[in-house]
Amino acid sequence: MSSPAPWVPPEGSWASSAARRRNMQAIRSRDTKPEQLIRRLVHAQGFRYRVAARPLPALHRTADMVFRPAKVAVFVDGCYWHGCPEHYVPPKTNSGYWSKKVEGNMARDRDTDQQLTDAGWLVLRFWEHSAAQECAAEIARTVTRRRQTT
Repeated sequence: MSSPAPWVPPEGSWASSAARRRNMQAIRSRDTKPEQLIRRLVHAQGFRYRVAARPLPALHRTADMVFRPAKVAVFVDGCYWHGCPEHYVPPKTNSGYWSKKVEGNMARDRDTDQQLTDAGWLVLRFWEHSAAQECAAEIARTVTRRRQTT
């Protein structure tokens, strides 16, 4: 019996192995547990919002929660993907690629914040490890305050 052919990543793939590829493909880009918990708490307070929406149609980036009339965009950032100063641990395999990817994400986050701020939006960013109750309370206070001034 012959042994199976060695795994070869698809052309242009970032995966170092088939198992790594499956693992990375399974990671959610939206509707994560921290996002869902915060959304549930904010919704329970009577606030309505758009989920995974573009605050600015011309800007090809989505916020986790968008309060259009109040012009508030909320992002719940993952500690690994956005370089949390408390919890980010550089990868041990393919570290050059992944470190560069996270740095790019952080630069894009800063650019997104600047573009939204320049357009009159208020950006709220929370880490996935932040207490959901505190995040929801800050969102509610901020949206309420912004609604009163518009």
